Amino acid sequence: MQFTGCGTALVTPFQPDFSLNEATLRKLVQRQIRGGVDFLVPCGTTGESPTLTRREHLRVAEITLQEAHGKIPVLAGAGGYNTQEVIELARELESLGADGLLSVTPYYNKPTQEGLYQHYRAIARGTRLPIVLYNVPGRCGTNLEPATVTRLAAIENIVGIKEASGNISQMAALANAVPDDFVILSCDDAITLPLFALSGRGVISVASDEIPAEMALLCRHGSRGEFAEARAIHRKFLPLMEINFAESNPIPVKAALSLMGLLEPVWRLPMTPPKAENLMRIQTLLESLQLVERASVVVASVAH
Repeated sequence: MQFTGCGTALVTPFQPDFSLNEATLRKLVQRQIRGGVDFLVPCGTTGESPTLTRREHLRVAEITLQEAHGKIPVLAGAGGYNTQEVIELARELESLGADGLLSVTPYYNKPTQEGLYQHYRAIARGTRLPIVLYNVPGRCGTNLEPATVTRLAAIENIVGIKEASGNISQMAALANAVPDDFVILSCDDAITLPLFALSGRGVISVASDEIPAEMALLCRHGSRGEFAEARAIHRKFLPLMEINFAESNPIPVKAALSLMGLLEPVWRLPMTPPKAENLMRIQTLLESLQLVERASVVVASVAH
């Protein structure tokens, strides 16, 4: 299965004028490939997809595909609360050459379990691409329950789920219910290792934006059952995994990448720069992990 191991939930870099920074995006994708991640995920939550226009969304996916150039798969974000619009976006991403789609549950309108089933069934009928479901109740207000996921797993091109409920018991029930070839991916870097023990197959990672090689290695050890080796990486970088959610994602990770000299610290509203005290915490942690040199200058932050 092509969407296993470490997939990076790519940030979307912006210029100081808040336009897409295409040159930086290309560099970030190349850095991920050099780091050995297994697949790339543009235009998700970490990519600030709600603030991207349709044209920008497709352009980010297109650039990612160009830079990946078939070396690793690209699982492009295609979700929303309007089923027909999601189908149209899915078809456009398919025409660009995306390898698969990551589709978040509809947010705000809070469909029933039957509504969720019919939503994904319609998307699956509208595209030939493999679809990875994305369950994130904390952001969307609905929980894609294991029984519904099991129904959806019977649809040929629905191949996996990014599970962000944070509920280990639900993840265990899901692992027991779905077919063996249905891929369960963690959304939370900190839960990646325990999820491997429940037959999880990897993570769609925020931390791999910062440490692609280390997260890719953690997943390789986890997939082989080499838990001592995986634990050593997990323990070292758990503080980074946690600080990435000190404020709403992707506020901290973009601040970290800016401190690392990898992008301009620019967010689009309603995302805002981190609080000054959190920015200092991020900088101190990056210094302790030797991801940045010790410095007295804190990077300025911009939001629009």
